[in-house]
Amino acid sequence: MSIPALPASLTPALSDREAVADALYRGVIAFDTADDALFKSALTEDAVLVLNGTVMEGYDAIYSQCYANVSKMDTTHFLTNMRINITEESKAQVSCSALAQHYRDGEGMKPGSDFLLAGGLYTVELVKDAGDGLWKIKHWTLKTTWGQGDRSVFVK
Repeated sequence: MSIPALPASLTPALSDREAVADALYRGVIAFDTADDALFKSALTEDAVLVLNGTVMEGYDAIYSQCYANVSKMDTTHFLTNMRINITEESKAQVSCSALAQHYRDGEGMKPGSDFLLAGGLYTVELVKDAGDGLWKIKHWTLKTTWGQGDRSVFVK
């Protein structure tokens, strides 16, 4: 579902801690709004996504193997219990809990539609981009710890 999202760079300027969290928020909101530019702003070109053991290396692989499919669905992704550790001036680590609801495209508001509600944990390594000043995801590990519903909603 394509709806307008806020720009990647917000005003007034965010603190580093807020900006690190915002990188993750940009990433998951992009899935929910099908905002390609926002998704691109959240990851480095050489980012790695490990999704329940499946490794996707590089932005293009993450886009084609994950984002391109999920962003076409009716979804909402929520992050909570976020813990941020800024390890160097331009490096940070995050751990958080995630909750995500997934419906097939156009079926989110239909009563009785199949869905998958999943909860999991994220561990993320981020870097601050010297070019645009945004914090970006360099390594994103997602481990689903439980799911309720129909996993076939991901099958076209």
